[in-house]
Amino acid sequence: MTNSSNISSPSIHPTSEVLTDSIGEKTTIWQYCVVLPGAVIGRNCNINCHVFIENDVVIGDDVTIKSGVQIWDGMRIGNRVFIGPNATFINDMSPRSKVHAEEYIGSDIRTGASIGANATVLGGITVGEYAMVGAGSVITHDVGPFTLWKGNPARQSGYVTREGKVLNMRLADKNGIVHRLVDGEPVPVVDQGSSSGVARGFLGIAPY
Repeated sequence: MTNSSNISSPSIHPTSEVLTDSIGEKTTIWQYCVVLPGAVIGRNCNINCHVFIENDVVIGDDVTIKSGVQIWDGMRIGNRVFIGPNATFINDMSPRSKVHAEEYIGSDIRTGASIGANATVLGGITVGEYAMVGAGSVITHDVGPFTLWKGNPARQSGYVTREGKVLNMRLADKNGIVHRLVDGEPVPVVDQGSSSGVARGFLGIAPY
């Protein structure tokens, strides 16, 4: 990695070509990455090997980008986002060789969201806060906050908590603990009669 007397400075592997100066402290960029000069990368990010980041890109703090990912012009990535290996983002919906688009339409991956390995996200998509996209899914529509999407084309298959606990479409987890949406976020339903303080099978809602 690059040498620095300041342990808070970004750490960049010497095999990578990083042309931007806009990289936050404690960010690590591993082997064989290319980052173009217009990119903005936040602090404490982990950019794994073989990642390409184009010019018109903004990446927040505490982001993890796994190997084999390309982040194209127009992409906006919020804080604490996870992007799995070989996830693909599209910013040109009708590409031709040697023909440049009049406008590149990136996607907006919002705070805390997770994109699974080999997932594909089409241009102009918003993936909401703390949403989760399953591995291999193809996202053709906006993904709401705290929702779980799977398949090709992807469909909502459940919900997910801020901590990453998966819930079914009835907002129950695998142990039968029921949640409700508070400002769009799933939180456990409190059952005053339960020794654990949480409701199980509340209102007839069964677990998976």
